[in-house]
Amino acid sequence: MIFAIEEINNSTKLLPGITLGYRIFDTCVSVPVSAHVAFQLSNGEDPLFYKSMNCSQSGVVMAAIEDSGSSPSISISRIIGPFNIPLVSSFATCACLSNKQQFPTFFRTIPSDHYQADALAKLVKHFGWTWIGAVHSDSDYGNNGIASFLEAALREGVCVEYTESFFRTDPRRKIQRIAEVIRRSTAKVVVAFTAVGDMRVLLEELALDPPPPRQWIASEAWATDPNLMRFSFCAGAIGVAIQQSVIPGLRDFLLDLSPSKVAASSVLTEFWEDAFNCSLTAAANLNKRDCDGTEDIKKLKSPYTETSQLRVSNMMYKAVYAVAHAIHNAVCQEINGTIQCDKQVKLEPRQVFKELKDVNFSKNGYHVSFDANGDPVAFYELVNWQRGYGGIIELVTVGYYDASLPTGQEFHINRNLTWMEGGTQVPVSVCSESCLPGTRKVLQKGKPSCCYDCIPCPEGEISNMTDSPDCFPCGKRFWPNPKKDACLPKPVEFLSFEEILSIILAALSVSGACLGIIVAVVFFYHKTTPIVRANNSELSFLLLFSLILCFLCSLSFIGAPSEWSCMLRHTSFGITFVLCISCVLGKTIVVLMAFKATLPGSNAMKWFGPPQQRMTVLTFTFIQVIICTVWLVLSPPFPMENITTYKEKIILECALGSAVGFWSVLGYIGLLAVLCFVLAVLARKLPDNFNEAKMITFSMLIFCAVWITFIPAYVSSPGKFTVAVEIFAILASSFGLILCIFAPKCFILLFQPEKNTKKYLMNKN
Repeated sequence: MIFAIEEINNSTKLLPGITLGYRIFDTCVSVPVSAHVAFQLSNGEDPLFYKSMNCSQSGVVMAAIEDSGSSPSISISRIIGPFNIPLVSSFATCACLSNKQQFPTFFRTIPSDHYQADALAKLVKHFGWTWIGAVHSDSDYGNNGIASFLEAALREGVCVEYTESFFRTDPRRKIQRIAEVIRRSTAKVVVAFTAVGDMRVLLEELALDPPPPRQWIASEAWATDPNLMRFSFCAGAIGVAIQQSVIPGLRDFLLDLSPSKVAASSVLTEFWEDAFNCSLTAAANLNKRDCDGTEDIKKLKSPYTETSQLRVSNMMYKAVYAVAHAIHNAVCQEINGTIQCDKQVKLEPRQVFKELKDVNFSKNGYHVSFDANGDPVAFYELVNWQRGYGGIIELVTVGYYDASLPTGQEFHINRNLTWMEGGTQVPVSVCSESCLPGTRKVLQKGKPSCCYDCIPCPEGEISNMTDSPDCFPCGKRFWPNPKKDACLPKPVEFLSFEEILSIILAALSVSGACLGIIVAVVFFYHKTTPIVRANNSELSFLLLFSLILCFLCSLSFIGAPSEWSCMLRHTSFGITFVLCISCVLGKTIVVLMAFKATLPGSNAMKWFGPPQQRMTVLTFTFIQVIICTVWLVLSPPFPMENITTYKEKIILECALGSAVGFWSVLGYIGLLAVLCFVLAVLARKLPDNFNEAKMITFSMLIFCAVWITFIPAYVSSPGKFTVAVEIFAILASSFGLILCIFAPKCFILLFQPEKNTKKYLMNKN
């Protein structure tokens, strides 16, 4: 401060011809002493250190460059504020001081803790730490700072396991308790919003029994303090710091000390005696040697002579220049290129206060201005405590935080960081591990939002991001993959020709058709023989033709359903089977009529000859054609995607269109089959070897058994197996008919031709 004032007094551009004077008070970082000093500052009494500059307005205070502590600053500002005396702080960071209702005359050159808290919260979030501990000074700086940090951390989704406050004068048992909390906590990251003195007390206690590795996050108050770097377990700490700077000429000013200058100042005398361990006055301390004048401050290595990384000092430097510029703007003006200042003007503090609001200048490349709350633009360096050669912890600048940049771009890290225990990997500090895609978070009862369990998504739902709070369902045509992190199109299922089941059924269908053709060829070759001519060979050939169609119609059930195939498969099946059963029914009636015609006076065969037999088959078949036509006209079968039977796949099937139409077709077939079965049973014991009634009875018994079994199997079979059941029923009943009716006759035709005679057939024994 003194250097800046002397630099201003020697300037020809800033306040030319006007000399600034000053008074220095020691607040001892104590609120009661600060209040006492504020009253002294207001009335100009009892200066501890005073240097007269022949001031024209001696005793009138224009502004105060004040305390580094937030609590003393609050006290001083409340006292001198009503007098409109502006207060410019270089190190008081409490966000509460931005309240212009309570502290209207307060300004500062260091950023508010509001920005620091926001920077620390975003820093924690940037490295993925969602589970942290927090300690803070029990002071205005610590309490307000941690409150702002907790609010910012909540916005960033960071949870705090514990928050402990303490002060350096607290009983040791309280400090021990806090140290034990840190040791036992599960959070590996600790944010410390503390003053240097408070942090030293805590670290000294922790050093007695070093805790498990902890990643320390430092506020700007202690992040750059060299004395705390002796605690080796803090290696890897990161924090925000005031921007380092160089003040030209300051080192020479500090080193320009002579014994006479030192002796004239009680402050410098104390510093000199402590730095060189000697006494300027023999009576002062009998345990120290007398200073003999050989002490050379230029060779001294101490924080006093270290000016290469000035931080707080630059804040003080800018604060003095801000006041000087405010006074300059109040009393000076430029006329014809020359700056002229009115030395006789009676300047009042309120004028300086008014001009301070509008100061806007740069000094040594550093911009100085204040917003509406008296705060500067927030800019912090990111610093990291890294072990250097010899294991000594060194302060390394690794990036910066600029609050003026757009959201999300405030951080810039340009160097590698080292972490706790010298690690190179970012430590993990979470209450619960992240929930992988395919799961969702469920909060643990009674714990913060960062503590949760990962529950797999329910059936049919997915989550495709980490830590998803909810699962969402896939669309109707989609289904989750096994990991439940993506929706895939549902597979479309139908009875395709590529499947083994389809190949087997198709092979049986073709085999049955071939069998029917072979039987027809055999019958045609032996068409003039008695066994073929018996019971109307015309009906036998028509029955074989219908059975071949029955075998082949089952092929229409295989493959992807289409509009035409759906209509074809059910109608062709219904008509061909009615044609088949009609032929069997006709043969059964022929057997009954033939034996009835043998009775005396009977002419039954006259009324049921070949024309009547053809008409019977055509009539029964035509009725089925009418039923199918009505079904196709009113509500035909159509291809449909069934998404209800199976959730995980789509069944491509033929919808019946009209259930009444479908069951009418089946019911009509069943009615004819039952009628045929009844008639065959009645004729089964009639004499003669050519009686087909027994074979028809067995065939109808198989036919009815198959289709009675088909109904529950059809209703209960899902998806493509419904179609397979229907094909199986068609093939089974068709094979039953062809084998029961034609196999015995073919055996005689091929292997027992001696029985293929009229005499054998007419033998009634």
